[in-house]
Amino acid sequence: MKIGIPKEIKTREYRVGLVPGSVRELTHNGHEVYIETHAGAAIGYHDDDYKVVGATILSSPEEVFETADLIIKVKEPQPRECALLRQDQLLFTFLHLAPDPRQAEGLIASGCTAIAYETVTDSHGGFPLLSPMSEVAGRMSVQVGAHNLEIAQGGPGLLLGGVPGVEPARVVVLGGGVVGTNAARMALGLGAKVTIIDRSIPRLQELDHLFGARIHTVYSTIDNIERLVSNADLVIGAILLPGASAPKLITRDMISKMRPGSVVVDVAIDQGGCFETSKPTTHNDPTYLVDGVIHYCVANIPGAVARTSTLALNHATLPFILQLANLGGEKALLQNLHLLDGLTVCNGHITNEAAARDLGKPFLAPSLALAA
Repeated sequence: MKIGIPKEIKTREYRVGLVPGSVRELTHNGHEVYIETHAGAAIGYHDDDYKVVGATILSSPEEVFETADLIIKVKEPQPRECALLRQDQLLFTFLHLAPDPRQAEGLIASGCTAIAYETVTDSHGGFPLLSPMSEVAGRMSVQVGAHNLEIAQGGPGLLLGGVPGVEPARVVVLGGGVVGTNAARMALGLGAKVTIIDRSIPRLQELDHLFGARIHTVYSTIDNIERLVSNADLVIGAILLPGASAPKLITRDMISKMRPGSVVVDVAIDQGGCFETSKPTTHNDPTYLVDGVIHYCVANIPGAVARTSTLALNHATLPFILQLANLGGEKALLQNLHLLDGLTVCNGHITNEAAARDLGKPFLAPSLALAA
């Protein structure tokens, strides 16, 4: 199979779909890999590193899209990339389609088969391709939150962990999944006072066993959220509904009751955000104020540590990429039901039920879309 890796074009996105080691695995299996020049240069993977493992370097994204049967990316295709996709072409990347009607229209019009990293499942009910980026985003959320609590960034001048005799900052994490767990781990490591809110009692029990008395676990109700958020110094939104838009758990009224200089970090912004006041930002201009509260809503948080993120993502995606390349798209999808869970757009149809609902589009079952 001919596999293409274009250079990412989202603002300050330096991750790359395949590292040279992954390319070597694919060429060893008899596949042809085409990569846009300088696609990995920003994180230390240069054209010569790809050439030595058998890749062909192309000079433009147009050449990559025209040549490849399977496109491997990191972030969702931008409008000009959607215009390059074609029918019978496979796209494997993060999509986060539910809050993005423009992207949905582009993918539908292209006729391509688009598989979303974030909804591929495993035998344990987890999301193995989303998980490594959730780990990074969760840890980064505390790092950027702590930075924005500094007075030079507009914060109140709080050290997250305090010092002896000075109370640490209060961190509230909404959601006890992979993002929330990693955020809590980082915040605890820095000495903060941490509370995790979740609506799953079994998950709260797991978190209690994991962290013990070092954190507080609270069941998610409007009353509990409002009470805890109003007293927090840093709130991290870590809500995930697979394939669907994130629920708006934090209202504008709740934000208005927070102390000026407090910080909110919306890791769920890729799925529309879980704060009513959230809007996507970029690494170039990451924050804005609402009622004196600093909002950090960067839609590709792991891109800030692009080399670490790329390696972690490649370790997870490579087995699925090999399966798609070795078997072909349709056969791989029909043989691997976990990969089929990632099928989101196929032959002009939305094949993820949650995304179709949130987009107001008709839903077609994946097996029927493939048959079409």
